[in-house]
Amino acid sequence: MEESQELALTQLRKSVEKLSSSTEGYEKPTLMRFLIARSMNPNKAAKMFVDWQKWRASMIPPSGFIPDSEVKDELETRKMYLQGPTKSGQPLVVCKVSKHFPAKDQLHFKKFLVHVLDKSIASAIQGKEVGDEKVACLIDLQNITYKNLDARGTITGFQILQAYYPERLSKCYILHMPGIFVTLWRFVCRFLDKATKEKIVIVTDGEEQRKLEEEVGLDALPEEYGGRAKLTAFQDVLLPLTTP
Repeated sequence: MEESQELALTQLRKSVEKLSSSTEGYEKPTLMRFLIARSMNPNKAAKMFVDWQKWRASMIPPSGFIPDSEVKDELETRKMYLQGPTKSGQPLVVCKVSKHFPAKDQLHFKKFLVHVLDKSIASAIQGKEVGDEKVACLIDLQNITYKNLDARGTITGFQILQAYYPERLSKCYILHMPGIFVTLWRFVCRFLDKATKEKIVIVTDGEEQRKLEEEVGLDALPEEYGGRAKLTAFQDVLLPLTTP
């Protein structure tokens, strides 16, 4: 297995060079994420890697991260929370959808999503980034109304995650799914790849709730969901200036 991985990594590096780019500065764990996301196909992984490099260059400012000030209006809704670490040492991102409303400016909304993902991953870094840090997510649909429904925003979030953050999501828990969200979710699922679908758990009964508590851990899980932690809004979490 190790030998086949090394061969695939060598082929990936060569394929990236053929696409007029370079893997210099990127360690094995980072490159393996792209290979795993493309079923260990070096050529497909190389294209994904180069597309990701170009996307980062166009989306992220020279500082290496999108500051709070650029997405202040989205943060002020206090719909996103950063908890953790979970039992497996991962950050837990909590989204209260009842505080979300569809964005008028889609580019601005994408920057907010990138800000959330980058900061979440950065919070998992212990000293130096390894490259395979993962994030768990909890989506709370309690008390949502039709005004909160956002098929476009939901699809955009998952597409960014799949295309530019391969193998970063460990698990996504969806709680309190009401009937008004079911049709929208079926539509969203058309845009999800198999690997993403397998990481999504819709918590509907006591057994799934027990698994949520066991996997996340009561110390990381907020009180609202059966744990012992207090919710911490995204902007209230201070991190060193480290970016993935």
